[in-house]
Amino acid sequence: MTQDWPDLPTGIKNGISARIGNTILVGLGTAGQSLYALDLDDLAAGWRARADFFGAPTNGAASVASGGKLYVFGGNGKATPDALAPVIHDTAYAYDLEADSWSQLDTTTPAGLSGARAMASSDGRLLFAGGYNKTLFDQYLLDLSTTDARAEPHKYATLVQGYMNQPPEFYQWNDRLLSFDPATNSWGDLGENPFLPNCDAACVDLGVDCFLLLGGEVKPGLRTDVVKTIALDGATVRWSEDPRLPAPANARMQEGVAGAYAGRIGDTVLLAGGASFPGAREKIEAGIWFAHEGLTKTWRGEVYALSAGQWAEIGALPEGMSYGASFTLEDGILLVGGEDGTGSARPDVRLMQWDGTTLSFAD
Repeated sequence: MTQDWPDLPTGIKNGISARIGNTILVGLGTAGQSLYALDLDDLAAGWRARADFFGAPTNGAASVASGGKLYVFGGNGKATPDALAPVIHDTAYAYDLEADSWSQLDTTTPAGLSGARAMASSDGRLLFAGGYNKTLFDQYLLDLSTTDARAEPHKYATLVQGYMNQPPEFYQWNDRLLSFDPATNSWGDLGENPFLPNCDAACVDLGVDCFLLLGGEVKPGLRTDVVKTIALDGATVRWSEDPRLPAPANARMQEGVAGAYAGRIGDTVLLAGGASFPGAREKIEAGIWFAHEGLTKTWRGEVYALSAGQWAEIGALPEGMSYGASFTLEDGILLVGGEDGTGSARPDVRLMQWDGTTLSFAD
């Protein structure tokens, strides 16, 4: 039987998302302080507005569900409406689905958790990989916001070049696997990430305490094709590299993608969409660190499947999209919202299905 998947009440990109039982939650980002819920057992009811978030509006926050609550950490935006510049937020909040209420946690994040990926472990701890360096990025945003690009074009260009024309290590992105225990309101450090830390990777839960991180960016404007697994066994963490994303059929190399959709259908992992700057990796190979300067940001449509240790390009999205939400369901992967090739936030919701031969989409 064909199901009708209701679109969001508004376009949402760079927001938060999580699933609690048979309820999926999506909000914030371009939806401001709004949060919406969809009951998977009652699709006809559509998306329902839940209690508004009361913190500062935030984009790219790390979000995850655990113990009946949705947790939101960090992100970026103005701390107050009249602030001179955006910042990386260091705040943490919890949304209680049953009570339909928000609360702020009495803690601050030990790293800039904007663009970081949050994961829930079986013992209740929340794990965080990636994220910006708050001190460096806050200063850069302040410098840009207090410099008039028209009145002082040379100064403005010097600021941009000075920040962007650097190797990945310069940005000091979070290279630790951090943990937060809601039961004790305490942070932990589970060791160093042996790979280049990145932001806006896709994340797939592979089962109990095993997570796949796919792509993302390793510095502003530069994506990666690296795929890695995090496996947690108590206090022990094992990182391992998986097969890298293959080059698209119409390209010489795989640039990597940030903000892609991902999930599982059976034992097969699917990765779809995302954004990149074609030509950036070629410039890096030539020693040009401001790799995306002069390049056009591209919203990808390719869909890849990882099965039995092999990647294959299996089709394409109806159009290139990125920075939305994705949920692994029993009969496919639900793609919710995102950003299209014009940079606009979209309300579209569709189910992506793969039977091993045919890729299809149900709206």
